[in-house]
Amino acid sequence: MPENQPNVLLIVTDHWPAALLGAAGHPAVHTPVLDQLCRNGARFINCYSETPVCLPARRSLMTGTTPREHGDRTFQPHRPMEPHLPTLAQTFRNAGYQAYAVGKTHTYPQRDRIGFDDVLLDDEGRTLYGVTDDYEIFLGDQGFVGQQFGHGMSNNAYQATAWHLPERVHATNWATDAMQRFVRRRDPTRPAFWYLGYRHPHPPLVPPQRFLDHYADVEIDVPFVGEWSQSDDLPYMLQGVKSRGHYSEREIRWARRAFYALCTHIDQQIGALIGTIREEGILDETIIMFTSDHGDMLGNHDMWAKQTFYEGSANVPMILMGEKDDRRVGFNRTDDRLLGLQDIMPTLLGLAGISVPETCTGQSMFTDECRSFVYGEFGEEGPATRMIRTTTHKLIWFPVGNHFQLFDMSNDPNEMNDLANQKSSAGVLADLKSLLKDQLYGSDEKWLSDGELVGEEAKKYWPGPNREISLTRGHQWPVPPINPKGSMKFFPEAPKGWDGSVPEK
Repeated sequence: MPENQPNVLLIVTDHWPAALLGAAGHPAVHTPVLDQLCRNGARFINCYSETPVCLPARRSLMTGTTPREHGDRTFQPHRPMEPHLPTLAQTFRNAGYQAYAVGKTHTYPQRDRIGFDDVLLDDEGRTLYGVTDDYEIFLGDQGFVGQQFGHGMSNNAYQATAWHLPERVHATNWATDAMQRFVRRRDPTRPAFWYLGYRHPHPPLVPPQRFLDHYADVEIDVPFVGEWSQSDDLPYMLQGVKSRGHYSEREIRWARRAFYALCTHIDQQIGALIGTIREEGILDETIIMFTSDHGDMLGNHDMWAKQTFYEGSANVPMILMGEKDDRRVGFNRTDDRLLGLQDIMPTLLGLAGISVPETCTGQSMFTDECRSFVYGEFGEEGPATRMIRTTTHKLIWFPVGNHFQLFDMSNDPNEMNDLANQKSSAGVLADLKSLLKDQLYGSDEKWLSDGELVGEEAKKYWPGPNREISLTRGHQWPVPPINPKGSMKFFPEAPKGWDGSVPEK
């Protein structure tokens, strides 16, 4: 291996909130391997997904840019990576690295390698785009052709059950086994960049039974709910988010138990992968980073899933273990600087001694010049939301209704108290609004008038029927046809004014 060229392993999960780590003080979740990685390196506690939904978040991660540069803040499933933006994988390869990926990359077209030498793909059975992924092929080879969704759970809802096939063919096990094989089959004369994209703890909530049993005697914490979230005057976006999660107290505890079980399953599998790296004799020369594309509200403030800028959805774990004795990274260290997913690319390239492309808007996690705020943006129409997160406060803006929320993150990390209408916070609110105005571009400019944030008229969200049962999958054999109607409907809405009732006869 060339001198001073470490291997790099980047592990990216889906839907993992920053709070779900033993190292973060969570009262129930068990993550001993990740906790040890925190002790072996640095845990960055204020890392945010600039657009907390899968595709835009992964574009930021893979290009080191914000949505303004890569062009997606709305979830555009048919949009390829921007060709003028070099990816993390391609930049490593240009520097002489071998680069391999396993699991979820969430690109379009699905077989776009985005700079990797090869990708073993798990795209969650999205045959509607015309591809049978490698995990589905593996299941067929194992005698379980088309059966991965036989559990009947939805990919975007929070009912839960045990995994219905042998544990060895679970998606988490498959991804780990495939990456271990890439590690063993590496070219020993060149350094490697490995990307491992676990699809979980994203629903379906189907952990192997032994991980459900792991939590059988653990008291599962319940969601916390701020008084502001019970208002009858919530903005249109939040009305839509809250309308799609109707779960009993029993279902909530069951969902959290299964979600935590998926996390612990991943944690154990990461331990097995690190064991392989150690046995290959290259652990001291390998950088390991763990993160997620976004988090999950898990019932907090009566909300589920992603797309909002509350901590459960937008604050993601960021753990980095450097090479042995790397004094840039250190060990047993917690860092509170503000970060975004755009910062992953310049950080890993910098640690490997590779020049960062000029297209990157992110900055290394080890620069002396820490940013003063992170800007977040999701959506361009009704569900649009914008965020400014400073070192002490968070401003969330819903343009439809021109609704603002302000939280004191230093003293209220669970965002229980909205300070936007308190006179004592007027100065902070004005300062953050000023920062927000400077970030707006494109279609957002319609929400400005004479330099002031005016948004647009408030409106009511009319919940419609969830006919697709949150994108439930069926039997995958014969392979389902390409389905132009198969894309996710995040906010199923009824015609204005219709609550589902029918005329009296």
